[in-house]
Amino acid sequence: MNNAAGTLKRLLMLVKPQLPKMLLAFLCAAAGVGATLYCPVLAGRAIDAIIAPSQVNYADVKSALLILLPVIAALLVFGVLMSLITNKVCYRVVREMRVSLFAKICGVPIKTIDDIPAGEWMSRMVTDVDNVADGLLQGATQLFSGIVTILMTLVFMLTIDWVIALVVVALTPLSLILAAVIARGSRKMFSKQSLLQGSLGGYAEEMFGAQRVLVSCGAAKMAQDGMDKINGELKTWGFRAQIYASFTNPSTRFVNGLVYAAVAIAGGLSAVSGGMTIGAISCFLSYANQYTKPFNEVTGIMAQLQTAVMSAERIFALMDLQSESPDKALPAQEKGNGEVEFRHVSFRYVPERPMIEDFSLTVRAGMRVAIVGPTGCGKTTLINLLMRFYDVDSGAVLVDGVDIRDMKREELRSRFGMVLQETFLTTGTVAENIAFGRENASMEEIVAAAKAVHADGFIRQMDDGYDTLLLNNGEGLSQGQKQLICIARVMLLQPPMLILDEATSSIDTLTEHRVQRAFEKLMKGRTAFVVAHRLSTIQSSDLILVMRAGKIVESGTHHELLKAGGFYKTLYESQFD
Repeated sequence: MNNAAGTLKRLLMLVKPQLPKMLLAFLCAAAGVGATLYCPVLAGRAIDAIIAPSQVNYADVKSALLILLPVIAALLVFGVLMSLITNKVCYRVVREMRVSLFAKICGVPIKTIDDIPAGEWMSRMVTDVDNVADGLLQGATQLFSGIVTILMTLVFMLTIDWVIALVVVALTPLSLILAAVIARGSRKMFSKQSLLQGSLGGYAEEMFGAQRVLVSCGAAKMAQDGMDKINGELKTWGFRAQIYASFTNPSTRFVNGLVYAAVAIAGGLSAVSGGMTIGAISCFLSYANQYTKPFNEVTGIMAQLQTAVMSAERIFALMDLQSESPDKALPAQEKGNGEVEFRHVSFRYVPERPMIEDFSLTVRAGMRVAIVGPTGCGKTTLINLLMRFYDVDSGAVLVDGVDIRDMKREELRSRFGMVLQETFLTTGTVAENIAFGRENASMEEIVAAAKAVHADGFIRQMDDGYDTLLLNNGEGLSQGQKQLICIARVMLLQPPMLILDEATSSIDTLTEHRVQRAFEKLMKGRTAFVVAHRLSTIQSSDLILVMRAGKIVESGTHHELLKAGGFYKTLYESQFD
């Protein structure tokens, strides 16, 4: 419950900038409730004007009805205004929440992104934020009208008969006690339901991305069983939460029925003794119903409100994740010539499992360094440390003599052009994808970059050429074509240093040969790091580092390493023997 209170407090802090609009909504609610409560007064007057058959004061009835019509119109106007204002406030708050959450995603370390499944991020940004929107919208509307209704109805009832009004007030806490007990009991169930919703989203996203693998391995049934298991748990806990919460409304309605009956009996006794008129009893019964109505409405949406609170907790949990250490105060560094040094670097993804231990390497400016070795030896880890996707545990990585931790991340990463084995194409035209890192590039520069990597030919054969719209990460293109577009993107940037992580692994041999020539031109005079399994692509490198278990076991040129007859020769012969 303390977590729920803290979550509600944070939600209120998000609403704080909208206080002027909230005050206006409160005034509209007050005016609307006032009009609502004035209607029973007019109805009571009309009833009292009907004394007996053939004894009707038509003038009083007509007067009451003429006033009732504009009051009902005012009630409609104020109700619409309050709904418009609360809608606007709620969706502005939700917009800010979603923007803040996306900013947090962009600001957390890569390690955090790797640790949390993409589906979980999506579930919290979409489903959970929508749950908060629905809960806020319902809660804000019921809160404004409910508070005003309770206060104003109580005042009206006290002016008619304070004794009966006290009977109503005395019985009302029973509704609140029942609602609080049920809400406390259902909190755990709604919390479990929210967690399972996130797990379901993450699992579905993972399986959707692996459809080809599932089909080719005949693992569709296994995936379906996994989905059924999570979905079954969600069904169980969701059913429990909804059933438990559904007891709230009938329980409070039972108490409210007792209140109504008590008012009717007390009012009838008062009318018999001459203390109240029939019209006054009718008016009082209407007020008693109006007084208990807010409690019914709030308890009726209790499940939705609890879901909103649970979703807000999940959202705030992501917002509270630690962001990357700030580097805005760091001074700008002069552009160097591209010298890189790893100085006694040690790093572990998991504390108990060593990855790189006491690694040292100096790369002179303009060198072309290839990194080879078996899977899991630490090749890509070196790139992650160089780009500062992860920080070293000990030692230092220096670029042009400056520790990269003393350099702004944006400045560091702007010095590198990076082509990965895994392609990324955004929704947009081919030209927009090539110019992804340089939006002000001209069409002539885009075409020149595509020609340099031999992508211009297949691009022009597409329906709209460079204006062809790409969807779903380049659906319809081969893996090699997508890779060429990504290489053209880096070619356009003309960065001082290059990182090629299995950049040509998805390209056929002929195209690879052409792209290698383009890379030769691009890497000329630039420091380049090439991670490769296909040793044919790195034979002309100035230095080849052979890694094994996080350490450099051999280094030298291609011919030197073959002559040495070590692990590199074993790797080479396994591919070309």
